[in-house]
Amino acid sequence: MKTTQIGVVTKRTAGKMAMQERILETTDRLFYRQGIRAVGVDTIAAAVGISKRTLYNHFPSKDELIVAYLTRRFRPISASDAPPAEQVLAEFDRLERNFASDGFRGCPFVNAVAELGEPTTAARGIAVAFKEQRRLWFRELLTRLGARDPDGLATQLSLLADGAIAAALVRGDPTMARAAREAARTLLSAAGAQLPSSTEKVAKRRASRRPGWPRTARRS
Repeated sequence: MKTTQIGVVTKRTAGKMAMQERILETTDRLFYRQGIRAVGVDTIAAAVGISKRTLYNHFPSKDELIVAYLTRRFRPISASDAPPAEQVLAEFDRLERNFASDGFRGCPFVNAVAELGEPTTAARGIAVAFKEQRRLWFRELLTRLGARDPDGLATQLSLLADGAIAAALVRGDPTMARAAREAARTLLSAAGAQLPSSTEKVAKRRASRRPGWPRTARRS
């Protein structure tokens, strides 16, 4: 009997999780493409194919849905065993690929803060945490490089990344990431970092565009 009950509970839990994922997948698409303010709960429920009541059973308010949407996009990042300078520069290559994707609409975290406005929203806290995570990732790599003032330089690299995102969105030009990459090279060189040669840089870019490489990424 207990085994049967456990099986029923497990099945219900799996079903609930699957429904939540369906809701969040749809919410992600609509919020990112159309905007958080522009998309109501009714629209999301209709797109999922469920009633608004069912949606509220999983997410009791739109605010909770917004938090879940941003949390789902918040993917942990960590340094790898690759040379630190290459990892830093590769981040700008990744941004360029992201900018070139058909669905690029800017940074979802910045978009959320701009739309919601209020300084005390949970969305702002998640956005700050996301941006700080990337800055600390840069700082870890710069510390490994032995760069002077890794904390300050990490902030500068973060500003380059955020500036590239904004410029690419406004101009519709993915190569804004390339310009930011060159600026990052200048900063790294001034900090005494060993940088890959231009030949190595071109080879790595070609390798990064090999078939099967994902054209989009959640990080921005």
